[in-house]
Amino acid sequence: MTFGRDDTIFALSSGAAPSGVAVIRLSGKGVRFGLETLIGDVPPPRLAALRTLRAPDSGEILDRGLVLFFAAPASFTGEDVAELQVHGGRAVIASILKTLASLPGYRHAEAGEFTRRAFENGRADLTEIEGLADLVAAETEMQRRLAIRQAEGGLRRLYEDWRRRLIRARALVEAGLDFVDEEDVPADVMAPAWREAAEVAGEMAGHLDDQHFGERVRDGFEVVLLGPPNAGKSSLLNALVRREAAIVTAEPGTTRDLIEVSLDLAGHAVTLVDTAGLRETESVVEREGIARARRRAGAADLVLGLSDNDSWSETIPEGAPVLRVRTKLDLVDSDSKRISDRTDHLADIALSARTGEGMDGLIRAIGEALDLARPMPTALITRARQRDGISQALSHLRELEREADRAIEVKAELLRSAADALGRVTGKVDVEDLLDVIFAEFCIGK
Repeated sequence: MTFGRDDTIFALSSGAAPSGVAVIRLSGKGVRFGLETLIGDVPPPRLAALRTLRAPDSGEILDRGLVLFFAAPASFTGEDVAELQVHGGRAVIASILKTLASLPGYRHAEAGEFTRRAFENGRADLTEIEGLADLVAAETEMQRRLAIRQAEGGLRRLYEDWRRRLIRARALVEAGLDFVDEEDVPADVMAPAWREAAEVAGEMAGHLDDQHFGERVRDGFEVVLLGPPNAGKSSLLNALVRREAAIVTAEPGTTRDLIEVSLDLAGHAVTLVDTAGLRETESVVEREGIARARRRAGAADLVLGLSDNDSWSETIPEGAPVLRVRTKLDLVDSDSKRISDRTDHLADIALSARTGEGMDGLIRAIGEALDLARPMPTALITRARQRDGISQALSHLRELEREADRAIEVKAELLRSAADALGRVTGKVDVEDLLDVIFAEFCIGK
């Protein structure tokens, strides 16, 4: 990306036309000039003003709409910002954008440029910006909640607190080195520094020991359906996604490869995987499908072990989290069903994909099994970049603990390296090579 910092940028920030209302955003030192040119004045900051927009050369009316002005630095980008809320017709939008492009020093914004200016002007750090990108992309309620917490600074506050404490610890160490002969510097000035570093290391270790929960919420959980042929796996998949995603027949072995469907399941992003039925077979293709099913189940966040006869001995992979699901409840007659109600103690849930009986209970059970009912922590790692940065910082602090007898200068350098690793996560230190990658996630106008 190439960004001109002195340019005034503009873009359509709302959805594609036509729409009821379109929002055109402006940012830069020329915003006041642009408003005076189009509407004849600059409205009071943060007050919506109804104005007529006119072409500067002819005075022709372009549209009539609401104009908001946000004076620097109290704006999203930290610069003067304006929003034009106009009618969302294609011709209206095109005429206003063409007029703005004709103004001196104005140009169309590139993808992510508004947000990048916010970062460069100190209005947000990289973790908040990544949270904002996740908020724009959120498709489920859990993703929205996680993104909101990050966009509001949950990670930033935690990481900046750690960095501040490590910088203070390093300052104590250097004070001990430089001023050890001064009367007002205690002889044990370095002891609190090592304690502080050890406390931060412990907090980092706990932060990393999260079973990648934030990434799983952001990227989606994987739920694998496992069971013998004709146990109702494909029928259950179709019932959950509410369409014919998998072929359902009375012939065993219909599904031979993995069928994956992504869906919002009770507010959570889930990839549902249908698999080949588990059985002994001479078919090379079917055996490979069964092998794939077992491998996928072993790496899943949750396995739904399906059975239509209360037997799960072949459907439970070792070590995998499992919900035992009794299927085809609609085929059980009333007398047998009463018996089943008394003896079906091995099943976690019983249901019928055909009638829908028990489906709501299954969805609730899936949510609980994925541990989504627990209160969400304020600060959760959501990206590999964040996890790598914290891991590097912790590695430096662990080395500091292991090398207790090393020279003080070396230990001070380890403290500096740990603080710098944290700074790279938030964008305080040496992240120029990351910026294009991060801001490329944003659309034009954001």
